[in-house]
Amino acid sequence: MTVHVPQPKQLSNDALAQIFNEARTHNAFLDKPVADELLRRAVDLTKMAPTSANQSPLRLVFVRSKAAKQRLAPALSPGNLEKTLAAPVVAIAGYDLKFFEHLPFLFPHADAKSWFSGNAAFAERSAFQNGTLQVAYFILALRSVGLDAGPMTGFDNAKVDAAFFAGTDVKSNVLINIGYGDADKLFPRSPRFAFDQIATFA
Repeated sequence: MTVHVPQPKQLSNDALAQIFNEARTHNAFLDKPVADELLRRAVDLTKMAPTSANQSPLRLVFVRSKAAKQRLAPALSPGNLEKTLAAPVVAIAGYDLKFFEHLPFLFPHADAKSWFSGNAAFAERSAFQNGTLQVAYFILALRSVGLDAGPMTGFDNAKVDAAFFAGTDVKSNVLINIGYGDADKLFPRSPRFAFDQIATFA
């Protein structure tokens, strides 16, 4: 008897180009608004990607008004100030230190909350790791809905936390400028490692 083994579905070359091979990190964006619906779609895609025990610690603030950008400005490094203030949208990506309070809903298969409750160091490490993983998913999700992204870590986290997350258990992680990238202002693509410089088989 012949057993049929289904072949895994693969993305088209065009889709891979949009998300990976031809996508670029942008420092300048066209003067074109970003629809809320695209940001919502990107978040909905992001939440479907895996995290450990479905922790989902990512929290986002979309900064678009002039007033909100002025609150953000004192936290930016000089090299990131101008481009961030000019971006159509800036996402403040943070992680929730109390993510485990939601685990009875997010991961009902086990008493996962007890793994973290009362162990602040373990919870913070896990929130940071899985929150950073979700930042990467979010960047790819933005690309998949036709937007461009410019992620940054050059900012004062304490100032961002005071301005946007005061009184919460959320800590800032990465800033992401979002819009439609200006290809005329791109740098040449930087080199990448070969497979053997990245990976081995054991």
